[in-house]
Amino acid sequence: MATQLTAHARRRPSFLRVAIAVQTLTVFLQAVSAGLLLTSSYGEVLHDVGARVMYGASMLYVLAAVLAWKRGGGSPRAVWHASGFLVLASVQVAVGIAHVPSVHFPLGVLMFGLSLLALARPQR
Repeated sequence: MATQLTAHARRRPSFLRVAIAVQTLTVFLQAVSAGLLLTSSYGEVLHDVGARVMYGASMLYVLAAVLAWKRGGGSPRAVWHASGFLVLASVQVAVGIAHVPSVHFPLGVLMFGLSLLALARPQR
């Protein structure tokens, strides 16, 4: 019975894994909308809306990490990672509003890489 339950739990993605995937997708879409920002008239609106969605996805990641830790006995390390990512997202929004592309672009690349690493890391 325990083997069947464990096998079933592995097949179904956790709320934490889904939150990380949504965050990764939104950061990637921000890179796409940044390209549109440079080439089209509607790119600015897409990038602005996408920034809000990405920030919300970062907050969802924090919520999922806290719930996994408190309810499911998960590692508190995920909470620290999610909180750190939320801090990076806050800095990203601030430098984006301030129009500092020399920090904004590399930070976006770093955030995408870190989000991919979090998605690839096995959840404990």
